[in-house]
Amino acid sequence: MSMHRPSGCPSCAEPLEEGDRFCGVCGYAVSAAAPVSPATPAGGPPAPPAPGSEAPVPWGSPRAESGGGHPGQEPDHPTIPLPTAPPSGSSGGYGAAGTAPGWGSSTTAAPTLVDAPAEARYDVPGGAGTPPEETPWDAGEAPYGISPHAADGPSARYDLPGGTGGTPPEGNPWGAGDGGTTPEDIPAEAPQGTGGKTCVACRTGYVDTDGYCEHCGHAQPRERDHLEEELGSVAAVSDRGLRHHRNEDAFAVAATALPDGSAATVAIVCDGVSSASRPDEASAAAAAAANEALLDALPRGAHPQEAMHEAILAAAAAVNALAPETPGAQNAPACTLVGAVVSGGLLTIGWVGDSRAYWVPDDRAALPRRLTEDDSWAAQMVAAGLMGEAEAYADVRAHAITGWLGADAYDLEPHTAVFKPDHPGVVVVCTDGLWNYAEAARDLAQVLPPDAAVRPLHSAQVLVGHALDGGGHDNVTVAVVPFAAQPEPEPGTEPEPGAGPGAEPEASPRA
Repeated sequence: MSMHRPSGCPSCAEPLEEGDRFCGVCGYAVSAAAPVSPATPAGGPPAPPAPGSEAPVPWGSPRAESGGGHPGQEPDHPTIPLPTAPPSGSSGGYGAAGTAPGWGSSTTAAPTLVDAPAEARYDVPGGAGTPPEETPWDAGEAPYGISPHAADGPSARYDLPGGTGGTPPEGNPWGAGDGGTTPEDIPAEAPQGTGGKTCVACRTGYVDTDGYCEHCGHAQPRERDHLEEELGSVAAVSDRGLRHHRNEDAFAVAATALPDGSAATVAIVCDGVSSASRPDEASAAAAAAANEALLDALPRGAHPQEAMHEAILAAAAAVNALAPETPGAQNAPACTLVGAVVSGGLLTIGWVGDSRAYWVPDDRAALPRRLTEDDSWAAQMVAAGLMGEAEAYADVRAHAITGWLGADAYDLEPHTAVFKPDHPGVVVVCTDGLWNYAEAARDLAQVLPPDAAVRPLHSAQVLVGHALDGGGHDNVTVAVVPFAAQPEPEPGTEPEPGAGPGAEPEASPRA
């Protein structure tokens, strides 16, 4: 080795061979002057990296494009080179192995930065040096635009819940705080992330427009995955179940006043036909249209049975309107419907399809009853005497419906019935997601809590839970409507037709 050549690398002190132009360890150009950096310890040059250790990958490297870069880094962002090792004595948000947080446990070695001596860095966590004049962040503090996530390591973050320190730019709505900002500290008018909703999992991050939390990545439940509503005299619960990817059921509950001042309670439950297109839209449109029609007709003095019939026709028209303009382009949206109206001592039921209504007396010694007959293949087989009920409902074709609401339905024939019980109880209006697990009225009555008349919401929750415990193979929707019996008629008056606990409901099919 010539005397005019250095015996070791000016940067890392690695011994050099004769003719070496670059250090074999750190890649330093041996012809250049020794690097001078405020971050260099006073005792001499930094020690060489340990064998196998890796430096953080620069933001502009190909890993950022392949998903391995810094969180939030876009491929077209400018390259911002990072130092090959964290400054001595400062964590700077890096892991113990010298890898950048959030970049995964599988890392690749950083490319050698030739002719790039160490320099003062004020724009990365732990960097040293003095920022240029008018730089909007302090020395040694990460700029808010490129700072790592608060969970990645200690860094100044005022723009994330739980961030510490840092001075926000002028006009920042969150303000700076020593302990960071929590969702409760954010004013109501302040923007709350892209989605504006707090994550149900971590309760910290905000939900993006794609339905995932920006902080923990947890998928958020859809609005219709689980719905509950209670109006005092009626309550309903709808749940997606455990097997379906969305909730295709819908319900509507309401209360109104009749011309004589008495109250009327309405419950509508619809089940979207999964084999049709947009079944969730069909059920929602049908429930809303039927509910609106009843709330319009009942206060005007229309008979509940007539009002129910017209409400089903209105629901059918709403579903028909969803059909594509080109016939045959796709299966037309379709759904089933069942509804109940309690008014003036009468219980009025209407339905199309295989959603059902059950009567369960408060006195469980009295017999519960099913008030509807399915529009289904199994029901037709039983009615025609071709099969027994157990055999028909065990068939794979049992749940094939023969009546529904939709543009491709056969001649629509809404079913309506009026029932006048002489004792109090509740009406359970539900989709097959429930009665698949409690088909017989006796079985459903055993699951229904005994205080259902005074706690309808709790009772609906119990019934939905029963279906989920049984497997939850379908969407589950249940409405519970209490019925208070009218006072006994005075002696000498004739009871109305159909009155009494054992009387059959009078079904009135209409075209």
